[in-house]
Amino acid sequence: MSLRDAAETALTQCLALEETESCCIVTDDERRPIGEALYEVASQISSDATVVRYPPGDSHGAEPPEPVAAAMAGADVFLAPTTKSLSHTRARGDANDAGARGATLPGITEDVFTTGLDADYEAIAAHCEAVLEQVADADEIRVTSPQGTDITFEPGDREWHDDTGIVHADGEFSNLPAGEVFVSPEDAEGTYVVDGTMMPHGLLDEGQHLEFEVEDGYVTDISDDEIRGQVEDAAEDVGDAAYNLAELGIGTNVAVTELVGSVLLDEKAGGTVHVAIGDDAGIGGDTDAPIHFDGILREPTVYADGEVVDLP
Repeated sequence: MSLRDAAETALTQCLALEETESCCIVTDDERRPIGEALYEVASQISSDATVVRYPPGDSHGAEPPEPVAAAMAGADVFLAPTTKSLSHTRARGDANDAGARGATLPGITEDVFTTGLDADYEAIAAHCEAVLEQVADADEIRVTSPQGTDITFEPGDREWHDDTGIVHADGEFSNLPAGEVFVSPEDAEGTYVVDGTMMPHGLLDEGQHLEFEVEDGYVTDISDDEIRGQVEDAAEDVGDAAYNLAELGIGTNVAVTELVGSVLLDEKAGGTVHVAIGDDAGIGGDTDAPIHFDGILREPTVYADGEVVDLP
């Protein structure tokens, strides 16, 4: 699959861009080839296509410059292939609130773009629906793993969401590549052990584990010095919000059969679970933080009110 092929899948199958709609491609200096491929396809569908490029952000979840946010909110459709994630920013949320539909592609590489968009997104949507049916009404979700994970989440009144990659209605949003079901829990307690992918490390070596202790919905201990340092730096600005247990996600993309070190792709892998620290305001929570760090578990068992969940 070429960059152009992947761009066509994103704009036609996933976003369903129409010739009468405006489209804004938001990218940065390090993702320029992907941004240009999307713009080329968008400009052949619509005469009202623009590309906005800016220097890469400082961290995942950091707000883009105001002109970028305004361009996203002013378009009918937006796509954002960027080095640092815009998924959990006010800019993205405000654009959706204004009626724009769109997708972010945080940390996307050319390989991940061409691999991740070579998928059947209708099938991915069906897997999302099957998982949602098992977890949506549960009062308690427990996750265990052979690596030592044993953590319990209470969604409370928070809504579960599915990221199917099919973004056809006003105000809808997805990551691309897509394929997950997720919630921002009201509470969490226990231990989770990341053995898959987590930034800034990328794909962990065999036998390498990152351990996180969680109490009353906050991460209280982080085994890794580098990640702990980044969270502490964020806490200097926002306090305890940086330690918020932000997300529980379940991967539903069965086309992703091997982790490659990209959080964007690996968190979608069917049968995996990811847990995130930091900001959750963009996914149904109430915590604003300048970070959102996902860690991926390769071999989870998920229980919904004590019943084993059938993972894709």
